[in-house]
Amino acid sequence: MPRSLMRTLRLAWVAALLLVPVIGSAHPLRLSLCQIEYSSQAATLTVSLRLFLTDVNEAIVFDPYSRALRFAEADESENAEPLLLAYLGEFFSLEANGEPVPVSIQSKVLGGAGEDTTLSIGFSYPLAAPLLSMTIKNVVFTDLFFDQTNIVYVHVDDDSHSMMLSKSTPSHTLEF
Repeated sequence: MPRSLMRTLRLAWVAALLLVPVIGSAHPLRLSLCQIEYSSQAATLTVSLRLFLTDVNEAIVFDPYSRALRFAEADESENAEPLLLAYLGEFFSLEANGEPVPVSIQSKVLGGAGEDTTLSIGFSYPLAAPLLSMTIKNVVFTDLFFDQTNIVYVHVDDDSHSMMLSKSTPSHTLEF
């Protein structure tokens, strides 16, 4: 089996573990998942981040079990989104063709239950020119956990890439 296929399958397995509830106590995985898609036909970047809710709470209010912000719930705190955007602004960034892509939150969804609850956020951004390069920085939660790994999948039309970013490898640039 080709080495690149083995790596992709291994990353897919790790991502599947992130997406499936884990039996036991606190989620043992220090992972986040980011998916970036670009369609040249639509000329739009679509970004999705999936984060464990306990990690989000730990990063923002220093209490993994806090219910103060109530992300993606009907009575979400008015401070929840600005605090999350401020955190992401420091630890997540994206550039397309050398220009920064503003991070916004257009959708928020909770998934899973208990310790394995995830917060998925997403946004889209139109690009005026064809995508020639992309730089992704994803060091979310590396300020909290020394073993945090952030899996990033990038799909550009029919071309796919995957990478694992961490404190020691905070960013990666792709050229198309």
